[in-house]
Amino acid sequence: MTTRLPTSLGLPFDGLDQLTGGQTQATLVILGGLVALVVVGVHGTWRLARNVVTIAHEGGHALVAVCSGRTLTRILLHSDTSGVTVSKGRRDGPGMVATAAAGYATPPLLGVGAAALVAADAISAMLVIAVVLLLATLILIRNAYGVLSVALTGAVFVVVAVYGSANVQYGFACFVTWFLIIGGLRTVLEVQRKRARRRAPDSDADQLERLTGVPGGLWVALFALVGVFSLLGAGRLLVVWPPV
Repeated sequence: MTTRLPTSLGLPFDGLDQLTGGQTQATLVILGGLVALVVVGVHGTWRLARNVVTIAHEGGHALVAVCSGRTLTRILLHSDTSGVTVSKGRRDGPGMVATAAAGYATPPLLGVGAAALVAADAISAMLVIAVVLLLATLILIRNAYGVLSVALTGAVFVVVAVYGSANVQYGFACFVTWFLIIGGLRTVLEVQRKRARRRAPDSDADQLERLTGVPGGLWVALFALVGVFSLLGAGRLLVVWPPV
């Protein structure tokens, strides 16, 4: 015998089966965004979830380092949610600048990519791509905490891909989209606060200032603009034109 949960419980997904496909998707887009806001905005959840943004951040450094001809040696992820990507090559020049600039830009850009796949109704592809990227990152991790962080993150994607219903996968994909962008923006604000207190002398922005002569504050502003435009782009894909 099948037992239905009473609607009086007020669960987020109650009644979705009574909506049209487009209405269900629009609801999941909004719910995914609200959950992402809570996760990023609440200190306890952000302290844990920030590891995922760090994985994306360091993965961006690693990918651009390889594409620019540098030799990637290792990635370290720490329990304070910081990370380090080490590569060999010239200590200056376009390749080094691109590598240093990639970190804060990567999470929101990944969010836009996820939004594009969601809008194209390619949820399965989005989940598979995420798992492949996490596996590639895992190969380069050189400390136990980093291995644990990447493995757990990958396990969540695998479980959703294998066992999640269509609505669960869609809602999860929307959450990931918003989380990467909003979380990426929060890390930009955090690094600027640390810079203002002179607590981050070796931040990506300060390294870029030494490499290019462009003030670190302008680099932070650029990272923030990438996040804002990514948020607008994802919103246009998911909210203005939700797939039907």
